[in-house]
Amino acid sequence: MAIITLTTDLGDKDIYQAALKGSILKLLPSVNIVDITNNVSAFNIQQAAFILKNSFHYFPEYTVHLIGIDTVFNNNTKYLAIKYKNHYFVGADNGIFSLMFNADPDEMVEINIMQDLKFLHFPLADIFVKAACHLASGGKLEEIGEPIDTIEKKMNLQPVVEKNVIKGSVIYIDSFQNVITNITKEFFNSIQQGRRFILYFKRNETISDLSWHYSEVPEGEKLCLFGISDHLEIAINKGNASGLLGLNLGDSVILDFQ
Repeated sequence: MAIITLTTDLGDKDIYQAALKGSILKLLPSVNIVDITNNVSAFNIQQAAFILKNSFHYFPEYTVHLIGIDTVFNNNTKYLAIKYKNHYFVGADNGIFSLMFNADPDEMVEINIMQDLKFLHFPLADIFVKAACHLASGGKLEEIGEPIDTIEKKMNLQPVVEKNVIKGSVIYIDSFQNVITNITKEFFNSIQQGRRFILYFKRNETISDLSWHYSEVPEGEKLCLFGISDHLEIAINKGNASGLLGLNLGDSVILDFQ
């Protein structure tokens, strides 16, 4: 069965999500629609990129991922369909693809499907749906667009190394209020090289041990670990790390290796 996933900022209380799903089912009644999330903060492509980058590979190959972030009609914005690691992505060329992908896509086209004027304010339910359903039905990229070789570039904030110190930043806070940094497990291991460390963050808080799971410490105690995204997380066992520790998006964290 064909799969189309949705990553959008449409929320759950308005008609937009229903209109999007209904439009898909009109064109492809047999498709399996899977919500990755419809609760991305409005126009927040960094948040959407983090979620989709760390979730798409759990789906079967040739899944189509429809991205509904910052897609309102604009004469200067291109709509793209992309093949990457045997998955398809349909979205606006607003920088989100450069934030998601670690390598160049296999194929890219600028979608040339004609905009239906009655959907001018909501191309997500028109152009994007038609492109996604075409690909989910086994259609080829070149049948819905012209090949391109460049995309809009945006940069993720990268950790910085100074001698024995990694300076990182908070890039995501999940629904459990776990605080996720831009320090990946691979990057951490390359600098640590078996040494002990002290993790410093807001309010002079420190952590000096790496946990394997959240319940490794007593309830209410703070910990750090590499979670499902392979990024360093600061958490509180069954607690609200972001609120209780005062950590917010963009805040700095420091790893000092001993």
